[in-house]
Amino acid sequence: MNKRTLWLGAAILISAFFLWLALDGLELAEVWADMRAANYWWLLPSVAVYFVAVWARTWRWDYMLRPLKHIPVRRLFPVLVIGYMGNNVYPFRAGEVLRSYVLFRRETVPMSASLATVIVERVFDGLVMLMFVFVALPFTPIPGDNGRIQAIVVFASIAFFVALVVFFALAAMPQRFYRLAAWGLGLTGPLLSVPRRAAILGILQRFLSGLESLRSFRNVLMIFLTSIVIWLLETVKYWFVMHAFDFQVSFFALMLMNGVVNLATTLPSAPGYVGTFDAPGIEVLKLYGVPANTAGAYTLVLHAALWFPITVLGAYYMVREGLRWADLGKAVEMKEGNN
Repeated sequence: MNKRTLWLGAAILISAFFLWLALDGLELAEVWADMRAANYWWLLPSVAVYFVAVWARTWRWDYMLRPLKHIPVRRLFPVLVIGYMGNNVYPFRAGEVLRSYVLFRRETVPMSASLATVIVERVFDGLVMLMFVFVALPFTPIPGDNGRIQAIVVFASIAFFVALVVFFALAAMPQRFYRLAAWGLGLTGPLLSVPRRAAILGILQRFLSGLESLRSFRNVLMIFLTSIVIWLLETVKYWFVMHAFDFQVSFFALMLMNGVVNLATTLPSAPGYVGTFDAPGIEVLKLYGVPANTAGAYTLVLHAALWFPITVLGAYYMVREGLRWADLGKAVEMKEGNN
């Protein structure tokens, strides 16, 4: 059994565990009744505002890629949507590799360089999610929480902050880190062939070039502010979908839910974030007094409204691009190879 199969098995087990947590205590007949009673017209503005957020994500990615190549947002938008579709249908956020592969095919941007920008995106997204939790908690304290969520957030904040510091250091001193890596690989002796060491150093050099946007304070500020706008827009989507159901919580509570849910989806899981999205969302709403069955119905509809539109659009762009499902394997091979 290879490593990839083991990781997939672990991801499915994690999803199954979170799905069990999500379904525990729910009356599925009542959940279905709440879903049938929902006013689905509210999904129209929710989908519209979500695609505004996707357009903002595309602009952010364009801004980060400019040191490598300036690509108009209208050309970059289908690439990003294909990537998000890939995240929804493949495990391990493999869509991130897929969009770097498509970008390489269309614009000849090295995959290792564009993947560096994608990783930095995820770090900024994680920091904004944590900020949402920190901002929301004073305005909407959770009854009986006793500081559990705060403790989790503090631990996660340290992890994301350390990651960001590492990326800043890599961006600020790329040649020094390159020489250090070359020295370290030189110590491997017969364990790595000369061509293999050269290939690894080539990947590292392209990866470091993908961090160039972090060398300017203005760039970092723009990326951070854009990330805040993106996730505020996504919280607005949560707010629109809430109006389809018979409950009300504050916008700050939805910010908290958004933060907790998206931090949970960083865990390995089955395709589409099954379970890791649903269980935390239901639990946060229950803490604010939303009936469990209504919370379950809302979270399932919200999950579908986030998953379905961009997956359909991504599949359309994928067909238009002439891509096949087998191209993900090529993308992984290129990531692990010399590109």
